[in-house]
Amino acid sequence: MNKLLPLVSGAILLAGCGGSGGAGAGGGTPSAPVPSAAAPSSSGSPAEGRRLRRLPDKLRFEATTLDGRPFPGVNLAEKPVVFWFWAPWCPKCRAEGPAVAKAARANAGRVAFVGVAGLDRDTAKMREFVTRTGTSGLPHLDDRSGRLYRHFGVTTQSSFLFVRPDGTAERASGPLGDDELAARVRKLAGG
Repeated sequence: MNKLLPLVSGAILLAGCGGSGGAGAGGGTPSAPVPSAAAPSSSGSPAEGRRLRRLPDKLRFEATTLDGRPFPGVNLAEKPVVFWFWAPWCPKCRAEGPAVAKAARANAGRVAFVGVAGLDRDTAKMREFVTRTGTSGLPHLDDRSGRLYRHFGVTTQSSFLFVRPDGTAERASGPLGDDELAARVRKLAGG
């Protein structure tokens, strides 16, 4: 009997963490399935399962960084996030890169910053852009296919999406200078 208890407990936890596709606690739209990279950790704690069921739809994505590393959106759960959509040939994007880097450094640990590199097929140009703009301190997602632009409903560069921990978001078109970006990030962080 003692050998069966861990198996039965594990099966119950797995059944409890699966999404039924039903509406969330507050009603609203049905929840999308959690990406495979967002599966509960080996601890399988009930708190982890609840956190994943509350994952906002905007963070239900999987991507790859310009460095080739996997980047599941679940990594951003329960944090304020600034998504910066840019293209390597965009002069507005190049001009605002230093402001983005400055804001990311000033808010490290409080607000996550993620670059979304799209609208070009050349990753070498994308990596060069990151170096030239001084934004190498933040993750940049490789969106040559435009899949992330579509997922977030972004149609132009330079664009920003300011996502609150509850999944609500505000959009802004760039370029955003130091002061405007800092003010928007302060508002996002609740300060």
